[in-house]
Amino acid sequence: MKNKHKLRVIFISANNSMHSQVAAALLRLKNIDNIDVFNADIGISTIPSSEFDCKEIESNTLQVMKSFGLESTKFNSPSITKYSEQHFDYVILLNKAITASDIGNLSASQQLVWHISNYQSKTELSSFITLFEQLNSRINMLLKCNEKSAAILAKGEEIEQVDPISFYKCLTDEIRLKTIILTHYYGELCVCDLMYALQEESQPKVSRNLAVLKKSKILSTRKQGQWVFYRVNEQLPLWIKSVIAKTAENNMTQVIKSLQRLEEMKQEPNKNNACQ
Repeated sequence: MKNKHKLRVIFISANNSMHSQVAAALLRLKNIDNIDVFNADIGISTIPSSEFDCKEIESNTLQVMKSFGLESTKFNSPSITKYSEQHFDYVILLNKAITASDIGNLSASQQLVWHISNYQSKTELSSFITLFEQLNSRINMLLKCNEKSAAILAKGEEIEQVDPISFYKCLTDEIRLKTIILTHYYGELCVCDLMYALQEESQPKVSRNLAVLKKSKILSTRKQGQWVFYRVNEQLPLWIKSVIAKTAENNMTQVIKSLQRLEEMKQEPNKNNACQ
């Protein structure tokens, strides 16, 4: 039986660092109807109070919060014990020092670690702006990667199951790896786009690699007239989307020439001529 489901996301920080409070407030600010947001804090070690000025930190925090449109009155930091034995779709740890034993019997479908540098020893306003921007950027990435997945879960449907070995094998071939990065960047591409971008004269070779990616469920297709367009499968699980996004983000030098060729191709008056 399929049940409608609201995604439950909890941010967990350590030593009352306010990271989880800020992250939860930023996600709530997005007004996503099918996501319930929580935050909690655990204690690992106490930072000596002499390392920072509490009043200045509070002033800077409030100033940056205001610029992000957040209400400080809604901030609170409950103990992790409040959520004992509860299940969450995403448990996001905001300190790499937090371990599985620290979160007790709280369970998760997905557990992510976003290690955010501790700003409490700094009083410069810029450090607080950096904190908010880092959290906001990662939250936006999470929502973008999970946009389709969240909608699917909300309808009670299953996310595409992908064999991790098949997925990583696909990354070992140059044509397939570059194809994944290029389709991630552009949204969708056809065979002729990829041939031109990769400077590959053999259409069957490109098609064979596209078939492998489609069989592995990494790419899906959309047909428009005589054209078949390939895109990253929107129903992939979040962890695979995250790997693809990070791989693309950190390896753009691998495809910079391909991107330049695609830009040149797409600027041509008649793209169909270039595809024949």
